[in-house]
Amino acid sequence: MLLIGLTGGIGSGKSSVAARLQEHGVHVLDADRLARDVLAPGTPGLAEVAARFGPGVLAPDGSLDRAALAALVFEDAAARRDLEAITHPRIRELFAARLAELPHDALVAHDVPLLVELGYAPRYHLVVVVGASEEIRVARLVEHRGMAESDAWARVRAQADDAARRQVADAWLDNEGTPEELRAAVDRLVHARLEPFHRNLLAGRPVAPGEELAPDPGEDVSSRPERVRRRLAHVVRDAGVSARATAGDPTRVEAEVTAPEEQRDGILAALAEAGFAPQGPDAAASCDPGRPATVHLRAGLPGRGS
Repeated sequence: MLLIGLTGGIGSGKSSVAARLQEHGVHVLDADRLARDVLAPGTPGLAEVAARFGPGVLAPDGSLDRAALAALVFEDAAARRDLEAITHPRIRELFAARLAELPHDALVAHDVPLLVELGYAPRYHLVVVVGASEEIRVARLVEHRGMAESDAWARVRAQADDAARRQVADAWLDNEGTPEELRAAVDRLVHARLEPFHRNLLAGRPVAPGEELAPDPGEDVSSRPERVRRRLAHVVRDAGVSARATAGDPTRVEAEVTAPEEQRDGILAALAEAGFAPQGPDAAASCDPGRPATVHLRAGLPGRGS
């Protein structure tokens, strides 16, 4: 299963990208939908929210009054943390259950508005960010959602900025043009990168010669080694991990995983699931045509030279 993290700031057009991905047969799991489901009428989550925030967050029919709840937590960090403590574990559990219902060879996009803010990027084989300037996003919120301009600016600036998003973006979809241009960009991403990556992952093979792609124009290539390092560290948690750009070619990543010899087979299996196909007993290589990387396994104790 290839799992994509899809994100973008409010008003960026992320929902349009999700819809186009679905047209290509990608299974989309919407974090906002999951959040609504865990706070549906009659759920333990809703009961706990009402107990914490009071009956004023409930509508007359017993459902959640989302506007009332948002007004309580938007500018109150402590209240927001309390809400997240109630909802996030339940959302993660429901996401895992929905993911388990899909075929093992599915191509899946997890649509997460706060992916960057929550630090979720290393969980995915690939992170796709939909981008547009703050000015364009505010104009969209005012025109299409009827927000007051001051409220729109507050919502935009409460989220991560583009610099933070570019640091985690493996692919950047610019949405400052027409809807047709955005759909064409999604089509190119699917055909040139997602489908080959998916095939390679299922077959357990690295990127073939000639299959590698030039860097995405919106990608911060200098952040690529750190993205690879964080991805590897997420899947081989007890191992030491380092990564750097290849000398003479900043688009290629050389990574090293250090762990006791007896953990080698388990690490190779974890790397394979993470999108790095084993290449003999001591190495693995990326299945992603847009992010060439080689991972070298080294026997030793993490954090100690040997």
